[in-house]
Amino acid sequence: MNNRPTNFRTLDLNLLKVFDVVMVERNVTRAAARLAMTQPAVSNALRRLRESTREELFIPSSTGVTPTAHAEALWPTVRSSLDSLHEAFEPKGFDPAVDAHTFTLAMADATAALFVPVLVARLLHDRARVHLRFVPLTTRDPRTMLEQGGADVALGFFPEVAAALAEDDDAIVQREQLYECGYVCVMRRRHRLAAPGALTLDAYCAAQHLRVAFASQARGFVDEALERLGRSRHVMITVNSFFTAGAAVHQSDLLTVLPASFFPAAGFTSKLTSCALPFELPGIDVSMLWHRRQEQEPAHAWLREAVVRAAAEISAGT
Repeated sequence: MNNRPTNFRTLDLNLLKVFDVVMVERNVTRAAARLAMTQPAVSNALRRLRESTREELFIPSSTGVTPTAHAEALWPTVRSSLDSLHEAFEPKGFDPAVDAHTFTLAMADATAALFVPVLVARLLHDRARVHLRFVPLTTRDPRTMLEQGGADVALGFFPEVAAALAEDDDAIVQREQLYECGYVCVMRRRHRLAAPGALTLDAYCAAQHLRVAFASQARGFVDEALERLGRSRHVMITVNSFFTAGAAVHQSDLLTVLPASFFPAAGFTSKLTSCALPFELPGIDVSMLWHRRQEQEPAHAWLREAVVRAAAEISAGT
């Protein structure tokens, strides 16, 4: 027997699959049926593998074939390699009750106030072993954050991103709409403008305001809407947190604008009141963004499904 080593570069890896099944079945006929091949094709594959390894692998027996010592020594490595390849090309499903996994979700506090309770209830109900890590979102364009792996998903209102993705079929960031809601004007309960009919456009523009803005935005949606009407407001304070806005407003005569769905979720209803805005303001289209590289990952698919289900519960309750 020639003892020269096998040239792996010329080895047909399909032969290893045949070898593995024959090792399991110890019978060429049964192996052929399992592989959906003819018996001569399996025999030919074993011959080619024997020629490639330069070693006898099977000895004919009365019941089929018996592996040689070399085949027995080779099989664990072949089986492990095939399992690894199978996992790479056909990943196993994700079971949150069994598979421990950490997910990072980026969202503003207004969105977190709605999603965290629903997601926590779901995890407890399912006895999930996953760990959800929530990080603050301080931008209307989290694509860089997702590209750099700073978050698995970003939830919020991303109008510029949505417009850009609608025109780019090959975008590396994917988007799914979750639900819609509107804005309301929020003030302390005893505010003079809380009386029915008191919040006119003139009264709104004459009041002192607190604005919620992300990053370094100098203007917000409210300012843009007023400008279209030829009006403006006086912003005394700008913050980047809806919770901070609610806490500041209930102790002052400032007005602020908050998402209608956030107002009851934040527990402000005993201290604050909300009124319809005296002008038209575009609604909020809450969506989920994620990077395309995670599209097919079973764990990430589970996370997206959990978020979608949570959004459906939130939408039904608002």
